[in-house]
Amino acid sequence: MGKAPCCEKVGLKRGRWTAEEDETLTKYIHANGEGSWKSLPKNAGLLRYGKGCRLRWINYLRGDLKRGNISVEEDEMIVKLHKAFGNSHIAMHYRITVKVVLVKGIGLADTPERLE
Repeated sequence: MGKAPCCEKVGLKRGRWTAEEDETLTKYIHANGEGSWKSLPKNAGLLRYGKGCRLRWINYLRGDLKRGNISVEEDEMIVKLHKAFGNSHIAMHYRITVKVVLVKGIGLADTPERLE
């Protein structure tokens, strides 16, 4: 049932990624950068969908991706931001991404200072 794939999508892989595919994707992106995700699999020699390559890179393979538990400082910042903004995730995300400076370890600065 459902829509039949066009001729370009026949034979593309779905499901688990192999270590070789991860390595191919990583090498290609390091050499050429993130570009058109739609054309990336064909250019890199992967039999995958562009969306799958993008999601694999963003969620698993990026070098700046932090894995594991959050630090004590990060936990304290989240608690302080939650006290200040409640469940407003947008406000908390903004404050975290512009690197709010904690003043004397007692609370948030009145105005966020961007770290240069």
